[in-house]
Amino acid sequence: MTISLMKRVKVAIVALALVAAASACAVGEGSGNGDEGGDYPSQAMDWTIAFGPGGGNDRLSRQIVEILQQEDLYPEDIMLENREGGSGATGWGYLYSQKGSGYGIATTSGSFITTPLQADTGWTGADFTPVGSLVTEDSFFMVRGDSAFKTWADWVAYAKEKGTVTVGGTGLIQINFILQKLIASEAGYKIKYVPFNEDGQVQSALLSKSIDAMFAGPGEVLGQIEAGKMRALMFTGPEPLAQAPDIPTAESLGMAPLPSQPYGLVLPPDAPDSAKDWWIATMKKVVETPAWKKFIEQQGFSENVMWDAEFTTYLEQTTETFKRILTEEGAL
Repeated sequence: MTISLMKRVKVAIVALALVAAASACAVGEGSGNGDEGGDYPSQAMDWTIAFGPGGGNDRLSRQIVEILQQEDLYPEDIMLENREGGSGATGWGYLYSQKGSGYGIATTSGSFITTPLQADTGWTGADFTPVGSLVTEDSFFMVRGDSAFKTWADWVAYAKEKGTVTVGGTGLIQINFILQKLIASEAGYKIKYVPFNEDGQVQSALLSKSIDAMFAGPGEVLGQIEAGKMRALMFTGPEPLAQAPDIPTAESLGMAPLPSQPYGLVLPPDAPDSAKDWWIATMKKVVETPAWKKFIEQQGFSENVMWDAEFTTYLEQTTETFKRILTEEGAL
């Protein structure tokens, strides 16, 4: 990605974050502290998904809400809305502006950490009220099913010969970008990275030959692999995925361990303790349900459960790791 394009995208991220903050002011100011009118919870929940349909944040959020409703765990309505834009800055900016409320919530992902590192969003992950870490997700390195690349070695030979290949992902500098930079640096080729707002757009770009390759979570592309529309050349997890045991891991191909996509759950800044305590206690029930266990297995997620302060420490450590990688790769 050229420096001028990166600057324009950073400006767009800041602008989107400011728009989200302005649009959410009324929500933040009028939603109370979470305890008005009775014991928590006593109001509808405003659930933000910071990316478009189909991605990890979207699938995770909708599954949690489905379990909450099936188990009668939340007594009021839950309103889900995709507020994509600015590598997550729009959605999380909206949640940030509900400061003090116990009735806003959002899932987090790697972009929750990386977006504030590369743009002045006005917030960082440390500003929000932690609920917990839930899962991590490793990724497939994907090419088109009709491409000439049958193995990882085929791809590397092509990329080296071409010099610079075009790859894509959701958001600007996030986990997919980090993975692409790491493997390109190790293999000895360069990338042009194209950011998209949602996973479906990235897949469409790959299938239309607008990009050469992408990373994607198993839950997004297993169907495409089975249909022969896409081909996975490598899996970033430490062990082969059960649903695709023949796809080699990065480590088996001689690469260093690669980072995973972290997913968690947060409330607005300064949410009341009653709201945080309720959500921690309730999510402890959610992650023990058979529906949750089945979901994470089907999606290829790995359980990564931590609560409250432990989750905060995990976010801090992951932030330092991502910041170091991005700095070493010249992205920051």
